[in-house]
Amino acid sequence: MEITQWQTNDVLEHLQSNKNLQIIDVRQPEEFQSSHIPGAKLIPLGELNERYQEIEPNVEAVIVCRSGGRSSKACELLASLGYEKIYNLTGGMLGWQGDVESNI
Repeated sequence: MEITQWQTNDVLEHLQSNKNLQIIDVRQPEEFQSSHIPGAKLIPLGELNERYQEIEPNVEAVIVCRSGGRSSKACELLASLGYEKIYNLTGGMLGWQGDVESNI
């Protein structure tokens, strides 16, 4: 299955139109704390095998990392588990042009 790539504007469009969208951040906790998309849920890539059930399979989900590499691997894993409504954020947080939150 080829993973669909989303840009910042695709995510913002979904959020602004009040469509239900899960934002799953697969970076490490310290990366997430320094800057993340508001409303994102942290599930580090290394924990995804054990925690994938926390992602609702019938709701669209955009997967985020720093640059798009880890999130692409996460999308492949989720697709192998039967998830169909998953999208990789192209360029990850380095390419994100929307609002961010910080826990620092």
